[in-house]
Amino acid sequence: MEKHFDINEEGYSVRCRLIAHSEARSYPRVVICTHGFGSSKDVGNITRFAEKETAKYKTDAVICFDWPCHGQDARKKLVLSECLEYLKLVVDYAKEQLKAQTLLIYSVSFGGYLTLRYLHDFCNPFAKVALRCPGLRMYELMQKNVPADDQKKLAKGKEVMVGFQRKMKIDQQLLDDLKEGDVRQYEYFDWADNMLILHGTADTTVPIGDSQQFAENNVIEFIPVEGADHPFRDPKLMDMAIHTVIEFFAPVEA
Repeated sequence: MEKHFDINEEGYSVRCRLIAHSEARSYPRVVICTHGFGSSKDVGNITRFAEKETAKYKTDAVICFDWPCHGQDARKKLVLSECLEYLKLVVDYAKEQLKAQTLLIYSVSFGGYLTLRYLHDFCNPFAKVALRCPGLRMYELMQKNVPADDQKKLAKGKEVMVGFQRKMKIDQQLLDDLKEGDVRQYEYFDWADNMLILHGTADTTVPIGDSQQFAENNVIEFIPVEGADHPFRDPKLMDMAIHTVIEFFAPVEA
């Protein structure tokens, strides 16, 4: 069962996808799945994860959504606080509308960065957190998307366009927020036992060493995936990553 819907709250409209084994009024466990920069809720690896998750745990539901300025989202300018607000609205929807007793989250790249920021800035509503190739150096990664001429425009207070298939506006404030909110400076010890990080050894976008060091510093389980690049383009390696996350999300025996 798949359903598309919008969360219209606080002046925002979050475009969502709900995937479940069968339609129900409530789901005891809900997995929130977030995509990376330039991607969307409809990307194939999210669909594959959601289908396998709900096939194994038949009373679970998976919610994926478009970050601001991504996919079908209507916003034109990327603002960090709005990204975090989107995640909050989805968390609230899962708890209040779907009556979820347990929340889990699986986040990739830019989504991984935002998840870590959410945990630090607000709270941790998740029983387990799985991250694949998290964008720990998000400030530097974003800067790489900005040509030298556009960086000069940003310094003068102007907006510039970044992105891949879909372009979005950013300004210097976004870069400043990313620089100030470097998640590597924070501690995640309180939740480390329920966190997992996977990272490909052939990732040329986000250095695997960043994830390995971050995991060691916070005593988080870390799994290097031999030969995997940043988007895990090899279907076998993607399936392995999905299987690992699903097993990590296994319900705890009472």
